[in-house]
Amino acid sequence: MRKILFAIVSLMFVGSLMAQNAKLPQNITLKSIDGQNVQSSVIQNNGKPVIISFWATWCKPCNRELNNIKEVYEEWQQETGVKIVAISVDDARSAARVKPHAEGNDWPYEIYLDQNSDLKRAMGVVNVPHTFILNGEGEIVWQHTGYQDGGEEEVIEQVRHLLK
Repeated sequence: MRKILFAIVSLMFVGSLMAQNAKLPQNITLKSIDGQNVQSSVIQNNGKPVIISFWATWCKPCNRELNNIKEVYEEWQQETGVKIVAISVDDARSAARVKPHAEGNDWPYEIYLDQNSDLKRAMGVVNVPHTFILNGEGEIVWQHTGYQDGGEEEVIEQVRHLLK
């Protein structure tokens, strides 16, 4: 019963974010994969869309999604100017694996760590993978939880729709 209630409250929160075209929180401290503190305000793309993917090293669907997007990312950038930011929710015990994991997969994304789950909580993320699209003003305009092979097509379609 608690899980159901939590899910309902989470959906209501996420719904309120979408209804208001909420902006990405700007004052949350993250870490770069090189260990430097950065504010969430660095997540921007000069007026172009941003895809934010919350992921974890242990999450198989997250890794499939980010690996599949890697194959088409350059084309997406050329077509839409979109930038992908991958935010790891790995905690302090597994955070040391994030950089070698990302480098081993040759991911071309900006990667940050949210070890304390501050941004995760602020954005209403319950499960990973959880993907957000921000418009050029940094407003959350679309989001999706989970991943199935081919799901990246829905993501780029949402970006294309945003640019019309």
